[in-house]
This record gives sequence, structure tokens and C-alpha cells, in this order.
Amino acid sequence: MEAEWRRALEGWLAPFRTALRNKVRARMCPAYVAGLIGPGDRKSIRPMATRDAEVSYDRLHHFIASGTWDAAPLEAALLAEADRQVGGPDAWLIIDDTSLPKKGTHSVGVAPQYASVLRKNANCQTLVSLTLALREVPVMIGLRLFLPESWTSDPNRLARAGVPEDRQAYRTKPEIALSEIDRARSAGVRFGCVLADAGYGLSAGFRQGLSERGLCWAVGIPYEQKVYPADVSMIFPVARRGRPRMRHIPDTISISAKAMLETPKWRAVSWRRGTKGRLSARFAALRA
Repeated sequence: MEAEWRRALEGWLAPFRTALRNKVRARMCPAYVAGLIGPGDRKSIRPMATRDAEVSYDRLHHFIASGTWDAAPLEAALLAEADRQVGGPDAWLIIDDTSLPKKGTHSVGVAPQYASVLRKNANCQTLVSLTLALREVPVMIGLRLFLPESWTSDPNRLARAGVPEDRQAYRTKPEIALSEIDRARSAGVRFGCVLADAGYGLSAGFRQGLSERGLCWAVGIPYEQKVYPADVSMIFPVARRGRPRMRHIPDTISISAKAMLETPKWRAVSWRRGTKGRLSARFAALRA
């Protein structure tokens, strides 16, 4: 049974083993992945090597810790496989945060910031994630580390941590997300719509960037987000006194999204079955 499972794993990893472009690493890759997803609680190198009679600790440690890798071929293989399995016009590209709680100050990017996994501010690393999903099947295709300004404003700290020079400039999470979307699209990944929560949806630059790329998108916004009715117009009022106005202004006052959604009719919608039964929520649609 185990031999059959390992053969299936090696077949599934074949595109990635080819992308490694090294015979020794190609042999170690299935052993390392099997150690990560196989039985046993401890997933560090020594316990994994102890559980696998065919792999020594030294060889597995060398596979992980020694030498430099070119990640681009592996990333290209991942994007191609993800598109083959779940890509298409019905697929969704989901943008989100992934946080890794951390102690200390030396791990790259670690700082007191919002940790989504804990739902509060904590010392952690934060990464921007891209997931390609079709119905109930999600495949993560991108994970990029976010560097807070406490890191990017300290060249000595960046140098000590070995951060590459082309990654030392400060970029917001929405900027990283747009760059990753461009990378996925240039690799031929197919999807019909981009989804993101309010952490990204509150960024006007992110929303505008999606529209400029001709993408269909749906993002969350905070309930206090100011919005205008769909029939709002920009006017150029004439000042009765004082200096003349220099810019156009809306012809109506903005209100919060929460206030705008108090009048339309809400209805319950169920979209699929989850692990605890049908998934459903109440919705109201209003153009703004």
C-alpha cells in the first residue's frame, strides 16, 4: 500500500522534479514531500529521515539547506499544473493574507502586525497569497512575503537577513497582489473573476488596477466605506465669493455602504454544500 502511494506521489511530482534541473534534487524531492504529508507529528529534517529507511539525514539536509535554487522553473511548473487542473473561465482567483506567528526579530519580515490566523495584532510574518479555485477545489499558486516599513527603512537589517536587493523596496500588499496577478496571467493561468476581502477591497488603487487590466472582480469593503448613488454626476459649482473652485465635485453627498444597504430588500441565497451542510447567507444588490 505504501509503495503504491509513493509511486503515485512520484508521478504527481514529475513536472516539478523536471523543473529542479538536478538529478540529486529530483531524487530527494519525493522523499521530502512524503515526509511533510506522511505520518508523524514532527516535520523537521531528522525525524523525517529517521522514518524513511531509504534516505539519510545528511542527504535530506543537503537538499534543503545547501546550494542556491532557481525558483522560476518550479513556479512555472506550478502555474501550468494549476491551470491544467482547475483553470478556465469558471475558475476564481482569490487574493488573501497568510500570517505566520513568530517569536523574535530576526526572521525576514517579522514585525508586530495584523495576524489573520489570530485575528489580532501579533508578532508575525505576513504573506500575500493567490489561490486558483474551481468549485470545491483550491490550488495555491502564489505566496509572496510582505516587508513592513520597519524592515524596508533599515538597510542594515535587510543586509543581515540576506534580502535580495530587488526585493528591498517597500510595496503595499495590494501592489504585491497586482504584481502576482500579472505574473499568473503572463504564464497563461485562466480564471473568470478575482475575489478579495476588505483588506484589499478598501484600496482604491487595487480596485482601479483590476479594472485597468480588464478583469472581472468582486471585493469586500468596510461597512463605513463612503459611496455614491449610481446616478451621481461631477459638477463645477460657481463660488459666490472668494477664490473660484479648482476641481469638480459630486452633485450629491456620499453616505456609508451600510446606510445605502438599509433600504433594498435582502434575500437568502445558498450556493453549495460545505462540511457542515448548505452554505448560505443573506444578500442585497445595489449599484453604487
